[in-house]
Amino acid sequence: MTLELTVSDEVRALAPGFTHVAVEATGLVNGPSTEASSALLDEAAGRLADRLGGRAPHEDPHLAAWRAAYTAFGAKPSRTRNSAEALARRALAEGGLPRINALVDLYNAISVAHLIPVGGEDADRIQGGMRLVRATGEEEFATVAAGEAAVEHPEPGEVVWRDGAGVTCRRWNWRQGVRTRLTEDSVSALFLLEALPPFEHSALEAAGDELAELLAKSSPGARITVRPAVS
Repeated sequence: MTLELTVSDEVRALAPGFTHVAVEATGLVNGPSTEASSALLDEAAGRLADRLGGRAPHEDPHLAAWRAAYTAFGAKPSRTRNSAEALARRALAEGGLPRINALVDLYNAISVAHLIPVGGEDADRIQGGMRLVRATGEEEFATVAAGEAAVEHPEPGEVVWRDGAGVTCRRWNWRQGVRTRLTEDSVSALFLLEALPPFEHSALEAAGDELAELLAKSSPGARITVRPAVS
């Protein structure tokens, strides 16, 4: 499994220096959250607190860069926070991080510990390659509204990840669609770790390696590939 990943020139112009690491895995074992995955989330929250040293998440230089990128394509970063900031805020709050399922817990732990946006997609549900583009506004985004399946459309110019069937994640890494999300039945996955300057490529690749190690430990026999940072 090697999915083609492309970043449009429009997005590169909007956010020079954007980079991502992809972790591809097959033969995974997923299921409900476990004591081990829950412990990883608690540990990640502790690592986050040490990293921030009393600052609010949005005061971190990396998350400040994401706020600037969101503003550049017309989003309001205090209202639609990037996934790393949203998770960090929950990690520091009294209720702590949500437990979703074992695989989602793993990548959320990496996001919180390293303060980077991380997304996970069911690779068997992706149609064609994945592209990071500025939306036309006509693309379909499968979601849930008031408990019912619904279809939304991104704003024109909004940065989205999409495949051949439509949008998989709105506002870059704000909200994932239901069509490709990881469920307890998922056995193949694509994880995307994203960064903007001043976050260093080496630090992003280290986060990817850590995620790969966690996947190998939770799913012995899985085939895992870490693709180097791409700008």
